[in-house]
Amino acid sequence: MPRITKILNVAPPSSFVSIDASTNSMAFAIYTDGKIIRYGKIKFNGNNINEKMKDISNKTKAFFDKLPNGTIIVIEDTIYTNSHNTAAQLAKAQGALLGGAFLGGAKESHCVSPIAWQSFIGTRLLTAAEKAAIKKATPNKSAAWYKAKERDIRKHRTIDTMNKTYGTNVDDDDVADAMGIATFAASNWGKVIKEK
Repeated sequence: MPRITKILNVAPPSSFVSIDASTNSMAFAIYTDGKIIRYGKIKFNGNNINEKMKDISNKTKAFFDKLPNGTIIVIEDTIYTNSHNTAAQLAKAQGALLGGAFLGGAKESHCVSPIAWQSFIGTRLLTAAEKAAIKKATPNKSAAWYKAKERDIRKHRTIDTMNKTYGTNVDDDDVADAMGIATFAASNWGKVIKEK
């Protein structure tokens, strides 16, 4: 047990880049000396995942070329999905992204689960009472509609939380997610490196 305590109390590095990636974009937040100093989103082009992989790799390498060599990455882990095709596309996109990052001088990467950082910043899954309130306010919708509504509420909570935390005016949920990942990692570095 002492070893676990020691691992969980590890201080974060002075600088790292957090990433929320998809097949269409890479949202990022650069965390340095206790604050987020830069954030944004890079969009990827291509008619299919094979075309996008080249664009993802090239744009990610160009981004990391501008950062100091040895940059550490904290990226949201790929999500579980019932669709094999979606899972494969996400894996290819993340592989192309990390390959480009390492070619651009990144030193190491760590994954964090979506539920870990979301729970930490307070945008956990909706409670049964919250879900019931949505159904009462908007009855007779499909299960897919309710799931999308819940996701939308959580996205807005993340945006609001990050804007309050950092005094920013972010309106993009992917960028807010990257900031949330950075917030979690900065306070839970031992858990980040333990998830290897």
